[in-house]
Amino acid sequence: QLQLAESGGGLVQPGGSLRLSCVASGVSLNNAHITWFRQAPGKDRAAVACLSASGGYALYADSVLGRFTISKYSPENTVYLQMNSLEPEDSAVYYCAADYVLNPTIRPMCRMTGAMDYWGKGTLVTVSS
Repeated sequence: QLQLAESGGGLVQPGGSLRLSCVASGVSLNNAHITWFRQAPGKDRAAVACLSASGGYALYADSVLGRFTISKYSPENTVYLQMNSLEPEDSAVYYCAADYVLNPTIRPMCRMTGAMDYWGKGTLVTVSS
């Protein structure tokens, strides 16, 4: 059973930066594609970035391209979401989710849509002056 725990959210001023962490336990992230989602009040949940199990492929939503960077640190089984140039519109609860993959060489790409196998509980990001 894979468990995910997000951290790093908080209050930041517009133009500021935050780094979110998603720590996995129970399963190696070498067998999981990770997607970061966010959900603002009254809005649908939306994917913002994903990273393949190998760490070699990443995808980004247009709204965060060039501002957010997803990465992983395998020794700590952790995926990060570095968020720069934050805007009030980035305020949301951020979730990491895992798409378990038994053989990443057969299915190497992460995805921004579709059902995920495991979810964290989320971390709140508020961008406000």
